[in-house]
Amino acid sequence: MLQRCLDLLAPALERPGAVVVDCTLGLGGHSEALLTRFPEVHLIGLDRDKEALRLSGERLAPFGDRVTLVHAIYADLAEVLDGLRIPTVQGILFDLGVSSMQLDEADRGFAYAQDAPLDMRMDQTTGISAAEVLNTYAPGELVRILRQYGEEKQAKRIVSAVVRERDKDPFTNSARLVELIRDSLPQAAKRTGGNPAKRTFQALRIEVNGELSGLERAIPAAVDRIAVGGRIVVLSYQSLEDRLVKQVFAAGATSTAPPGLPVVPEKYQPKLKLLTRGAELPTEEEIAENRRAAPARCRGVERIREARL
Repeated sequence: MLQRCLDLLAPALERPGAVVVDCTLGLGGHSEALLTRFPEVHLIGLDRDKEALRLSGERLAPFGDRVTLVHAIYADLAEVLDGLRIPTVQGILFDLGVSSMQLDEADRGFAYAQDAPLDMRMDQTTGISAAEVLNTYAPGELVRILRQYGEEKQAKRIVSAVVRERDKDPFTNSARLVELIRDSLPQAAKRTGGNPAKRTFQALRIEVNGELSGLERAIPAAVDRIAVGGRIVVLSYQSLEDRLVKQVFAAGATSTAPPGLPVVPEKYQPKLKLLTRGAELPTEEEIAENRRAAPARCRGVERIREARL
């Protein structure tokens, strides 16, 4: 949905002196497209993965001083802008989830289709791995994570099997976990929804990287730091992310006036305007070209009033 993201951001980024933040830099594909289409824009790229920063830095080198790359998570958006002494920006883009680089590098442990160490850290210099989560968390906490972050209905069955097996031998690799999940589920649960390990891997990844808690900070921070007339676009790939984004955007686009007021003062007026009707989906052509785009959901908003949320 690259073209749609560019089109949504265009009215804000065509202004002189516009600054855009790519909060999920990855390999720099979106950033390269932004810098190419908007030749006057300055781009700030954030990523927690140092290897991604190195590779995207090489890719974006031709754009010279129009690019500022920062090793940071999107939850720290406000702190990054404070450090750069930039009070507001004209565009902010989030492309959530796991980057293609992380999925394709077997030793990162994100993909359940190939055997790899159970790591799943987007920043491999800090934090605990997925293996540590599996081997050390209390059973009740593991059940909560699988239910909350993976929406896994069979969480108790899977966790019971994990606890039984980890007592014999701690988990280190993904193939053993995938096999255990397959063996734990009833036949009916294996026949729908793709790979039966998908939801568990999603839940572990979100827990390891603090993705939802980070997003809970990042989206309100983005709304707070976008200039009037500026735009925010978010691509999410699972319902938990999309629901959180939807709630923040909807709240900003709703009047906060007490009911019954004959005239609504400006301080109660909506601060955001929704640019998408619900969540927009990728086209069949985009999915055919890149099957990883299939779950993408795109939402966009424009800041229409000065007051902060």
